[in-house]
Amino acid sequence: MSASTFRVTGTISASQQGKSDTTIGHANLAPHHTSWTTTVPREFVHRASIAEVMLTDWRRVDDNHFSLAAQWPRGHSFFANVDGCHDPLIAAETIRQAGILLAHAEFGVPLDHHLLMSDLSVAVRPEHVRVGWAPASLELDVTCTNVTWRRGGFTGCTIEVKILRDGFVAATGGGTVSCIGPKVYGRLRAAKLLDGGQPRVMPLTAPEAPQTVGRMSPMDVVLSPVGEAGRWQLRLDTRHPVLFDHPVDHVPGMVLLEAARQATAATLGHASLPLAITSEFVRYVEMDAPCAIEALRIPTSEPDREAVLVSVLQDGQLAFRATVAMAAGQG
Repeated sequence: MSASTFRVTGTISASQQGKSDTTIGHANLAPHHTSWTTTVPREFVHRASIAEVMLTDWRRVDDNHFSLAAQWPRGHSFFANVDGCHDPLIAAETIRQAGILLAHAEFGVPLDHHLLMSDLSVAVRPEHVRVGWAPASLELDVTCTNVTWRRGGFTGCTIEVKILRDGFVAATGGGTVSCIGPKVYGRLRAAKLLDGGQPRVMPLTAPEAPQTVGRMSPMDVVLSPVGEAGRWQLRLDTRHPVLFDHPVDHVPGMVLLEAARQATAATLGHASLPLAITSEFVRYVEMDAPCAIEALRIPTSEPDREAVLVSVLQDGQLAFRATVAMAAGQG
């Protein structure tokens, strides 16, 4: 249900809050040169570490159309290169950050509100996501549709994103963003927090063999073996500096996407480049109860790719599902 939630003590200025017309961000309509010099404020993309901020700039093109800038490093501690290409999950993270940035900076959502993503998709074009001699400087063309307001405040939208590199489309994707105020969110989640406001967390379980799931380090493995083919338990290491960049009260969406990618690699027997991922966050995945991962290979009409349907279940209920298409393995 959620790709990310984050809470900070700051708020957007009153002049930007609660606007349902087209005045928000119109200062950005002046001539503007896209910048890759510095990142956007980390609060605007719900990241604690500046190093994990992918976006560097943004401007409004018209009421619901925006141009953003981003940069991907040549190497990343977690989003490792795959087949000489940038990790498609870094594209998914960039799309996630784009939706959250626009909600705060252009649609006036205060920073103490929670932003949730109910679905997220990404597809990459390998020829345009290859790692080069310099970081990848990117432009994002973002359109917001189905924008909803309640009592003058933004409540959600769907974003459609094209990520361009040197004028070529490198990736496409999008997702649905919704907003929940702090009081409502507090009531929804209060039962899952300890008296000190911290969540209950399952004991850390043993990792699947890293090479089986396309990883080099056990620290980056989010699956634990259960002795059954096509099934694992979700492994939560809250000390991970990227997947758990800041305190959360439920499993972050990027952890679930990584679980889907790792389960796909294990199912297919290789960790080729993911070409497309579609996902749906059905309900919160809690951190205090076991979570089952199930993977099933599914047919695809495209000979250059293989596909796997991954389902995440908790307490017998579907919580998340994703379809991952990977480049077909060699041999």
